Amino acid sequence: MSEQGFRAPEAKRIVGISYRQLDYWTRTGLVTPSVKDAHGSGTQRLYSFQDLATLNVIKKLLDTGVSLQRVRKAVDHLRTMDRPPHGVTLMSDGAGVYEAHSPEAVVDLLKNGQGVFAISLDAVYSDLEESVASASKPRARRAAAGGS
Repeated sequence: MSEQGFRAPEAKRIVGISYRQLDYWTRTGLVTPSVKDAHGSGTQRLYSFQDLATLNVIKKLLDTGVSLQRVRKAVDHLRTMDRPPHGVTLMSDGAGVYEAHSPEAVVDLLKNGQGVFAISLDAVYSDLEESVASASKPRARRAAAGGS
């Protein structure tokens, strides 16, 4: 299913957000469905696993009280990362967003200023993989039973 993408109802359920949040974040360009965008009435958006990871980062940051403006900076940084996010902690000092690739780098960034947020991308990805696996089980049972 991940190659085909995740429809909006699946994406919102997996990430744990409302349809209204998903629609708003998509319409405002915070996240865009990279598998297939909706074009007119009756078409569906399809989100990739990476899109779901971005949605998960957005949700976690907002849940901890990070402003939407700072969340947008973090998402912009995620889009420009030139390496896989494994082992990376995204951090902000309020002015910029930085990547910390080790615990020592986290400490160094905190020494240079007040930390506004920090989020381990490894944790985001592992949580998301578990959520996708859990969401796939009912689908597999329905398919085996001949349902849709």
